[in-house]
Amino acid sequence: MTATPPALINLDDPSLYINRELSWLEFNRRVLAEGQDPNVPLMERVKFLAIFGSNLDEFFMVRVGGLQQKVQAGVTRSFGADRMPPRMQLEQIHATVRQLVDDQYRCLREEIIPALEQEGIVFRDDKQLSDSDRMHMREVFRREIFPVLTPLAIDPGHPFPHLLNKSLNLGVLLERPGNPEKLFAVVQVPGVLPRFVQLPAERGYAFTSLETVIRLHLEDLFPGMKIDDAVAFRATRDSEYEIDDEEVEDLLKAIEEEVRKSRRGDAVRLEIESDSPSEIEHSLMAALDLNPTDVYRVPGVLDLTGLFQINGLPGFAHLRDPQFAPQAVPEFSQAANIWAAIRARDILVHHPYESFNHVVDFIEAAAADDKVLAIKQTLYRTSSDSPIVRALQRAADAGKQVTAVIELKARLDEERNILWARELEKSGVHVVFGFIGLKTHCKVALVVRREDDGIRRYVHLGTGNYNPQTARIYTDIGFFTDKPDFADDVSALFNYLTGYSELPQWRKLVVAPSRLQAFLLEKIDQEIQNQQKNGNGRIIVKINGLLEPAVVQGLYRASQAGVQVDMICRGICALRPGIPGVSDNIRVISIIDRFLEHSRILYYGNNGNPEVYVGSADWMDRNLSRRVEVMFPIEQADLKHRLIHEILTISLADNTKARELMPDGTYRRPPLPAESERVRSQVKFLELAAANATRKLESTVMPVSVFIEPRERRKPRRRRSAN
Repeated sequence: MTATPPALINLDDPSLYINRELSWLEFNRRVLAEGQDPNVPLMERVKFLAIFGSNLDEFFMVRVGGLQQKVQAGVTRSFGADRMPPRMQLEQIHATVRQLVDDQYRCLREEIIPALEQEGIVFRDDKQLSDSDRMHMREVFRREIFPVLTPLAIDPGHPFPHLLNKSLNLGVLLERPGNPEKLFAVVQVPGVLPRFVQLPAERGYAFTSLETVIRLHLEDLFPGMKIDDAVAFRATRDSEYEIDDEEVEDLLKAIEEEVRKSRRGDAVRLEIESDSPSEIEHSLMAALDLNPTDVYRVPGVLDLTGLFQINGLPGFAHLRDPQFAPQAVPEFSQAANIWAAIRARDILVHHPYESFNHVVDFIEAAAADDKVLAIKQTLYRTSSDSPIVRALQRAADAGKQVTAVIELKARLDEERNILWARELEKSGVHVVFGFIGLKTHCKVALVVRREDDGIRRYVHLGTGNYNPQTARIYTDIGFFTDKPDFADDVSALFNYLTGYSELPQWRKLVVAPSRLQAFLLEKIDQEIQNQQKNGNGRIIVKINGLLEPAVVQGLYRASQAGVQVDMICRGICALRPGIPGVSDNIRVISIIDRFLEHSRILYYGNNGNPEVYVGSADWMDRNLSRRVEVMFPIEQADLKHRLIHEILTISLADNTKARELMPDGTYRRPPLPAESERVRSQVKFLELAAANATRKLESTVMPVSVFIEPRERRKPRRRRSAN
């Protein structure tokens, strides 16, 4: 048999693409694997089990509901590159989720709980409670829980309540004395109370679940009734929504209304205790309009996002990752002020290893500085008590021109952004909501300052949100500059976002949706040409997701031409690496570790004169077609050198937390090497940030003319013929 020539391979073949939803579930499997890993500190394992559950909730809320709607509408085809029909997607999702949830609870039951008990953190169910436990629970129930509860009868006069999304509930079967007719009621477990109730303990901690306390005191809620059974259940609702671009008149009001509706969307999943009687399950299925495939019998306490409470217990330092303090960047710490630092040179900050306070200081200094005339900033997600938003308010109060472009459609952060929008408007900030049909996802801030030599503009561009809380757990890149070309582009970008200006001819920025996808394909073609002419085509990509078929095909063509492509892709990846004749030269790894990998960095070999870009966009259809995104070049030699030889090189060398994507869509974790040979990229970055903080500034920057050495080429494999 002979190998199929690349030119004859159909790159539209659905078998060359991994389904989006199944790829996301594989990402969450990698999150779960951190919880299962005995080499991870115990409290961090607890955290990863909670993150896995939280991720799964969002997946059902945002993704599964849409698929269910398609199946109910009779849609039989998929518009994804993999062409998997919606019904088949749902079938595979249900099968995969059941296996993952079983693995999650097996890990909790067989590994985490016994290990916690050895450390003095004990969980007790109703059969393990002592008399003193029950006395304590009785007091807690009467004082703190009973006043919050509302029992809800279900009968012809009391229809089934519309339970809140993700709320935990008890379904109660009961009888009147002398009447065998079964009655049904629902008691919502209050989400405002701790998930686990603390019990008296001679040492350490003892807990029982909140629903256990309520279940043992149901007679107080239904006095005079006989309690036959009570089971915990939890409904997840569809939170996806669409805005009609043609009809909407007030985007803020439209989003508020859609958020209210989403709290009461259609149910998409029912979780129920594994030993629940079938009559309660059937009653709930009927009330929630769900099919048997939508029901998940859970072998343990429901809603393991409650494990965040356990992870948050004080102490237990020996069970956690070592504490770290984000380091100061010498360019800022050794400068007279933040403006002098940025005037001296472009500055790169690697979060969370280096402090996000530099970003906060940038906005706060602008708010306090009498020479600052204007501040413009995009806000996609920010914290509940944001110092950046407060600084913008102070700036407006001081009479500065302040503009905030707030993305109201930031998924699951809509309510917070609506609140901030109203607060900022009250302070005199000019609040803009961007475009109705596009999300504004770019991370950009502009400060206009009057100086002795005239007006100067200072720019911050980044890969992460202006959120000090997530900046401690997300890995991101921040970039400061006062270069006129960057400032001109950023000024034009804000005019585009806030007014009616036509798209400019960008000097430095590469902006979606108008230009970014074409730019990516041009750069891939550039490396194909370099490979064909000089044999040195090279691409390295660090992103969070790859889904856009046109870009995947571009990478396939690059591989077919011999270009070596390395990808560090944390989440969804539709590309199948290692397929003979298609993607032999592509390697994809995913790093799941202490911090959430979030930065986006692009490297192109450019015939030995490398080009490096950083930005807000992943290679997903939504980012390239339906969002305002910004990528930008890093041109200063020392910063380019750092991105290439520090961040990308060390990430690719990770042999401790990296997992490699296989052609079948699964991920392989290589055997853990000897201690002396291990490379754990995030630990290395912590060490480098600490060393960098003590560095003395030099007057010169290092020249860069480098080419990252290609990894050892894989031996060519024959592609089997159709026969």
